[in-house]
Amino acid sequence: MSRSEYETDSLETSGGNLEITFLGHGSLLFAYGGKWIYVDPFRRVADYSTLPKADVVLITHEHRDHLDPEALAQIRTDATDVICTELCEEQIEGGTVMRNGDVVEVQGLHVEAIPAYNLVHKRETGDPFHPFGDGNGYVVTFGDLRVLVAGDTENTSELKALSDIDVAFLPMNLPYTMTPEMVADVAVAMKPRILYPYHFGSTDTGRLVELLKDRPEIEVRVRSLA
Repeated sequence: MSRSEYETDSLETSGGNLEITFLGHGSLLFAYGGKWIYVDPFRRVADYSTLPKADVVLITHEHRDHLDPEALAQIRTDATDVICTELCEEQIEGGTVMRNGDVVEVQGLHVEAIPAYNLVHKRETGDPFHPFGDGNGYVVTFGDLRVLVAGDTENTSELKALSDIDVAFLPMNLPYTMTPEMVADVAVAMKPRILYPYHFGSTDTGRLVELLKDRPEIEVRVRSLA
């Protein structure tokens, strides 16, 4: 599928329009200022050989539905900046590691790495699906627009403490990330202008819409990101 066959939203920023293409699952494509910025390319949701080559790729963590080396290879060039975690670096040559709390400027974009981890949902061993410190969420500034892609996380104190978030992508894929109630908890604290539930699998997005129906300042947009 070409990019035109996916849903795309266009948002105004002080630096021109930001176009968001919803590839599916945790995979996004941002077009801004003549550059292509991918999040977690994953072959199950797209044929990346038909999509534009990447200027920047953001990888949130090492799980195979977020770190797909073959999908990455289809969009990567010698000029592509790949931002990743320490555990991702074991599978990616030439990536730039960001740890929780790091801030970088990459190709004119301001990128902040925030923690992404589980508080409640755990494996049978008792270990969290996503341990603290392993994964990143990213806040990317496009002109005057701050966009959060939270990665695989729950409603952590770090997430709820974020401010001035215009657009938030919050995961709702049970049992690995958040319930609709957890997403609503984050949204009420963070107050993004636009909230996209993403990576939601079979979780009922209508439940989130219902939970936030009395919060008109938060626009919930449901797109094809199961």
